[in-house]
Amino acid sequence: MDRNSSDPSPNDAKLLSMPVHEAPGVGRSRAQLLNKLGIDTVADLLFHFPRDYEDLTKLSKVCQLEQGKKVSVAGTIREVELREFGDGRNMLGVLLHDGVDYLRGVWFNQPFLKNRFRADQGCIFSGVPKKRGGRWEMSHPQFVFHDDEPQPEGMLPVYPLTEGLAQRPMRVMVAATVERFGSVLEEAIPDGLLERFELMAVEEALSVIHQPRDREQLVRARRRFVFQELFIMQLALARRRHMLAVENAPPLPISAKIRARILRLFPFDLTPFQVEVCEEIAADMAMDRPMNRLLQGDVGSGKTVVAAFAMLLCVAHGYQAAMMAPTEVLVRQHARSLRQLLHHSTVRIETMIGADTPSQRDALLKRIAAGEVDLLVGTQALAHAAESGKMDMQRLGLVIIDEQHKFGVRQRALLKQTGAAPHYLVMTATPIPRTMTMTLFGDLSVSQLQGAPTQRRIHTYKGTSETRSRWWEFFAKKLREGRQGYVIVPVVGGSETDGAVVVDGVRSLEEVIEELACQTLEEFRIDLMHGRMTSREKDEAMLRFSSGETQVLVATSIVEVGIDVPNATVMTIESSDRFGLAQLHQLRGRVGRGAHPGYVCVFSDDSVVTSERLDIFCRTSDGFVLAEEDFRLRGPGAMLGTKQHGLPPFRIASLLDDHQTLEEARSEAETLIQGDPDLKSTEHAKLARLMKAQYGESLDLGDVG
Repeated sequence: MDRNSSDPSPNDAKLLSMPVHEAPGVGRSRAQLLNKLGIDTVADLLFHFPRDYEDLTKLSKVCQLEQGKKVSVAGTIREVELREFGDGRNMLGVLLHDGVDYLRGVWFNQPFLKNRFRADQGCIFSGVPKKRGGRWEMSHPQFVFHDDEPQPEGMLPVYPLTEGLAQRPMRVMVAATVERFGSVLEEAIPDGLLERFELMAVEEALSVIHQPRDREQLVRARRRFVFQELFIMQLALARRRHMLAVENAPPLPISAKIRARILRLFPFDLTPFQVEVCEEIAADMAMDRPMNRLLQGDVGSGKTVVAAFAMLLCVAHGYQAAMMAPTEVLVRQHARSLRQLLHHSTVRIETMIGADTPSQRDALLKRIAAGEVDLLVGTQALAHAAESGKMDMQRLGLVIIDEQHKFGVRQRALLKQTGAAPHYLVMTATPIPRTMTMTLFGDLSVSQLQGAPTQRRIHTYKGTSETRSRWWEFFAKKLREGRQGYVIVPVVGGSETDGAVVVDGVRSLEEVIEELACQTLEEFRIDLMHGRMTSREKDEAMLRFSSGETQVLVATSIVEVGIDVPNATVMTIESSDRFGLAQLHQLRGRVGRGAHPGYVCVFSDDSVVTSERLDIFCRTSDGFVLAEEDFRLRGPGAMLGTKQHGLPPFRIASLLDDHQTLEEARSEAETLIQGDPDLKSTEHAKLARLMKAQYGESLDLGDVG
């Protein structure tokens, strides 16, 4: 059936949005379990893709097994034995006979599985075999029964599950739903793209991905859905870029006179890299359409100077500039830096934070509306004030957001509600791999700020239990010389904080500060800072440390972004395996910011993976190189916590594995939007519906289709 020939009837389309309990074989009790997996509708169940497959196309005999190589073995169960140990542990052993030899499946502390097996039952084990005492074993193998039914063939899907739901009923429910509703799906990809990239039609691909005949067929079905997922996302971003390009913004050209006036305010010469980026920004701001630019710069590259240049260009034309930062500590620091930098000028700088009292906020809003504020630096309170309609900033010419990945995508547009579209600059000191830039920031042009204004010297060491005491002696020596230091731990204590959960082997802030205060650094003034503290408490702790009142700040990763205390030269990072490379690099950037070199020592567990990561960290000072390594080792979600970025999560695509398909999807999306920016043609109607359903809210895509 050619689904491109005509749209399904409205009744057909509504079938996919029916509650999942109406899907065949589901019912209300199973629906409650499916809801825990985010499966609420028939469509959700159709697109609940397998997380893995058991390859039954090449079953092995026990005599063919190789140590460490994943295989599937079919046979008959001969013995089921549950052994219980005195300490509460237990082990289930199931003996499988392939007609000649035996393979034992072993499960630890899962006694409930015993009732799933019985003697003379047909079964297939899939897993990695290991020879123990002359016998072959599989630890926690996947298994499928075939009893009196024909032995399963092909690639058997393995689905993400929740407690109370097993693979077999999940397979039955999905298969029945695909058979009944698969033909209702719209083919959204135009015929030309299907042919050019040799993509399966959606109905065929859906059937295959849930029940592939072999791996080659599976690869083709997966490619179809990966392309669709990435193409729809890139289409939405291309649409967003087009919308921004046709908006009107105040042209703010830079003349030789304005440039000279701005540069005279800086007590130093800009680096060639800073000059290059400032000129890119100035060229954008001279246009009558909004600048939408991402500024990436490594730790210490001088992004604040570039931001100040852009804001002063805005003010020189009689417009106001706003800057958003993720924390109140960082807002106060930005404001302080700007005031120091511009203390000879008449530029009026104010801050807006959540801790402002109602009377303070009202007075500030009146000054903003009266045009008495030139540069406004704030937290999300800025966006909230704009969204509520309370902030009247009619002369807003520039919006800068620092560390954009700490905010959601929709916050980009909020300040634009205050008047005409301003120019827009995103800054991040967290280097982002190209594939992530194309997704998180796919609607922005990109500038990369290379180098650092001065050659910063930071020495990084990997600590061990043998060198721990020597490191603390060195740490104390630097404090006695008048320097200050950080001690970084991943968790506060109790249950959960700052996105990290207390687990065995991870030292908490409470434990560390007790040890330091009573033993290691008892002669020094120690303070603490973490995410559970109020904004005022954090500000006070940071003020005490930056003023030199305290010598050691024990903190969680809350200090990773932007904290600038030039006298801090030493840092200890405990349980460093809990941090990503990019995050460790940000933390390391907090020391060595003044006249003295910095020293960082990381302590962790002794695993091989951790050791590899920390070796890379210790020998590499380039944040962009570390970001690529972090991306390779941990994937995108762990790097930036991409749930924060506001875009729907991928069902099947992987930024790590599918970068070539991402490039193809981006190119095709650009071409399509250039020819039909509003997706108004009949051929693109289904694409428009799909794009708007997935990204219309998160990216504010306007009227399409």
